Amino acid sequence: MSLRTQFEALEQQVLKPYAIKSGASRGRQFSEDLPENRTCFQRDRDRIVHAKAFRRLKHKTQVFVALESDHYRSRLTHTLEVAQIARHLSRVLGLNEDLTESIALAHDLGHTPFGHAGEREMNACMADFGGFEHNNQSLRVVDLLETHYPNFQGLNLSFETRHGLMKYKAFDAESFTSLEAQVSDISDGITYNSHDLEDGLSAGFLLESDLAAKVPIWQEYKKKVLSQYSNLDPSYLARLITSQLISALVIDAYQTTSSMLIQHDIQTVSDLQKYPNLVSFSPEMTEKNNVLRRYLFQQFYSHPQIFRMNKQGQLVIRHLFNSYMQEPQLMPIKHQNRISETCPISRVVCDYISGMTDNFAMKEHRFLVAS
Repeated sequence: MSLRTQFEALEQQVLKPYAIKSGASRGRQFSEDLPENRTCFQRDRDRIVHAKAFRRLKHKTQVFVALESDHYRSRLTHTLEVAQIARHLSRVLGLNEDLTESIALAHDLGHTPFGHAGEREMNACMADFGGFEHNNQSLRVVDLLETHYPNFQGLNLSFETRHGLMKYKAFDAESFTSLEAQVSDISDGITYNSHDLEDGLSAGFLLESDLAAKVPIWQEYKKKVLSQYSNLDPSYLARLITSQLISALVIDAYQTTSSMLIQHDIQTVSDLQKYPNLVSFSPEMTEKNNVLRRYLFQQFYSHPQIFRMNKQGQLVIRHLFNSYMQEPQLMPIKHQNRISETCPISRVVCDYISGMTDNFAMKEHRFLVAS
């Protein structure tokens, strides 16, 4: 018996009936021999981790431009934190951890440089050419833009991983959003809010005293931390509160989702078609989290220095887009060669820019300005 068949047998034994089993995968677009040493979702994970687009996440903005400091989170560290939380939540819910991890690791592969501000600018540049959205681009990366194999374009990932990248957009009438994909999505939200808090406090853009006064969920877990520690050094306070907050969000998501599965009598994978959003927080936690998110938007994401960094990144993307559209020969030959009736210049330019790191985009901008 191969390692793959042993893993598949183990999944049948330990995973819940509504978990996606690797042995029941709908397969890949291009047929390949099954691996002997791993399941199809483990193969997906490995292909994602070894992709060039995954490595480039190291130098892409989360909130702060990647060059600002070595200690702020990049798109890569964010991705790894999402995968860690998603694996844990998937495990306690009895779901397929390998599928959840694959989706989590690939969810931001299509992100532009300069974070969400860069994404908004890329969408504006592409307004007359079909628009831009990073989830769609992530699927484009794994289906087309990564070129590692002689027999097909892209990574040829399984249907389930690819579908998970689209979140709630079905491929066909029979599709549904797996619980594994929903876990990855909620884990993204948990990570985004909680760890941006840490970076904002570290940068001095947020004040702990202000959070304690205006954000009830911060106040709640600050009290818990202070009840456990006396004479706590302020440098540890935010980290410990954030840790408490993440744990509370994960536990609430687990408890709420477990109750929803029981309430709707989910017994099989096919039952999920009736209920597209079962992985969720309780109403109470949702409201607390919304207050925190509104605070972050008002006090952090809209901070003048963040706005200036975002504006700089958007100007870079706009200039690169206009330059390449006017003179496509400024792009490398391999990108010029992709221009065709089925892949017009606008989409090729979009693919090229969205794949750039912050560093490379700024370097290209400086070169074009100086030319």
